[in-house]
Amino acid sequence: MSDFNSKFNELKAEATANTPARERLKNLFDEGQFTELNAYAKNNGSMTGVITAYGYVEGNPVYAFSQDITVNNGAFSKAQAEKIYKVYDLAAKTGLPIVGIYDSFGADLSDGINAMTAYGEILMSVSNLSGVVPQVSVVAGTCAGTAAMLAQSADFVIMAKDAEMFVTPNTSIENLAVTSAKAGTTAVVCDDDKAAIETAKNILIKLPQNNLSPVPMFEFSEPSVNFGNNDSADKIVRATADDESVIELYPEYGKSAYTALATISGGTVGVIATNKVSEKLTAQDCSKIARFVRTCDAFAVPVITLVDTEGFEVSDSLEVQGAVKNMTMLAHAYAEATTIKISVVTGKAYGPAYIALAGKGANSDLAYALPNAVISPLDPLAAAEFFTHDKLKGAGDINKTRQTLADEYVSNEASAIVASSKGCIDNIVTAKELRSTISGAIEVMAGKRISRLPKKHSNMPL
Repeated sequence: MSDFNSKFNELKAEATANTPARERLKNLFDEGQFTELNAYAKNNGSMTGVITAYGYVEGNPVYAFSQDITVNNGAFSKAQAEKIYKVYDLAAKTGLPIVGIYDSFGADLSDGINAMTAYGEILMSVSNLSGVVPQVSVVAGTCAGTAAMLAQSADFVIMAKDAEMFVTPNTSIENLAVTSAKAGTTAVVCDDDKAAIETAKNILIKLPQNNLSPVPMFEFSEPSVNFGNNDSADKIVRATADDESVIELYPEYGKSAYTALATISGGTVGVIATNKVSEKLTAQDCSKIARFVRTCDAFAVPVITLVDTEGFEVSDSLEVQGAVKNMTMLAHAYAEATTIKISVVTGKAYGPAYIALAGKGANSDLAYALPNAVISPLDPLAAAEFFTHDKLKGAGDINKTRQTLADEYVSNEASAIVASSKGCIDNIVTAKELRSTISGAIEVMAGKRISRLPKKHSNMPL
């Protein structure tokens, strides 16, 4: 019996060693407490290089795994895969979120084809649970090879600034975390792994436990800032959402669009605002917004769109590159979403951009506008040129005359009042009324139910 106790104590000491992987789980779970799964599993006489567990994050149950770089460089093996697979299996049965913390140099080459097969099985599990339970990846160290595909398959990827994620190493790239953020593969880059885990927690608690759960509700404070005409997109968002509730996502990608999780009157919302750095949306902006809308829709999180854009950035070169595909993908994402969709024209809304982002019916349930909004099928300058070309003939200062005619067009044909009279928007609201209007709209739309035509899935342009 003493021999058994000795061996057990030795195994327990090895299995519970205070490694970075264990510290990260302590940072994730409330009071650093969690229950391990398959704690004593081994691979060829060594530990498996991953800790799997469940615990509570801000009082909500969550599953997690954390790769252990101190064991065989965290190499992914069949034994490690079996532990991770169990996490996904349990999450599927119980409808609980998953946090994956990555720190490994890749597959265990000594495991050969077994490791490759195991990767495939987990990728299938990740895909099957996509849109069912929230999945957040934290890249705390190295995330290489197929593991990068696993991490990227989550709803959100958070990286420490010194971490790296790649399928094939590229020594010419100095800062992979920054590069990943600029490519739109990482939602947030943090100073270190602890900050990355804290950000993951903040995102996770704003999401429902699964696709059948209601959005969480929080205590809230009124916003501490106000906004006026020509204020930045992020300021308008912060003046509309609950105080200190906004988490901006993908700030380095698609910089003309602003996407964030926040709360309004205590309930989680996804907020999209345009005209962050430019009045026109690029292909990256379209991709960023479309992905965010689909993520919110998967978990029935209301989507609030604050529209201020002259339209889509187009040119001959961009058309050749397929920019119209991204624009169509954006419109498709909104049209397909069945969650609550509320749009507010806070500035300009021209042509296809208005249809895609704020169009009543398919792309928004309720549409509002601020008094200064301009809603037009054309840029007013182009409209002035097209509709009043004769008045420009012989004008002394043609640019000044064109601007005067454009202003007249806005006043007579493209103002918020005109749009409201034609049924394009439901109401005109002031800046002070905006927050309460959105809050009331969410409340009245809470019982929204919608059915789509039976089909396997849509075929949106990707």
